Amino acid sequence: VQLQASGGGLVQAGGSLRLSCAASGRTFSNYIMGWFRQAPGKEREFVAAIGRRGGSTYYGDSVKGRFTISRDNAKNTVTLRMNSLKPEDTAVYYCAADVGVVLTSAQRNYDYWGQGTQVTVSS
Repeated sequence: VQLQASGGGLVQAGGSLRLSCAASGRTFSNYIMGWFRQAPGKEREFVAAIGRRGGSTYYGDSVKGRFTISRDNAKNTVTLRMNSLKPEDTAVYYCAADVGVVLTSAQRNYDYWGQGTQVTVSS
């Protein structure tokens, strides 16, 4: 499956952004979808994941309560709604697809990755 992330940009602290990831090539609903991010000089970290049908979600501690992941299997897209953004949310955000059946934050479980979209939060 091919993944294309979009929606990044520059926003002030406290603002909101919505990232989208469009999938193509294979049956989208066969994949758990996740978002990860990597800030300059830091390791890539887990942000959120959503089950194949969208009924289950899982969030990293640093974004819980501020970010919401959702998916539309009819449109082959997964969305990350980011509210109350902080400067420490600045990073390149990646979407990823996992053929497994259990939501996981482990990067090694994700089989396909998009190219990333930059999110910059100014203070």
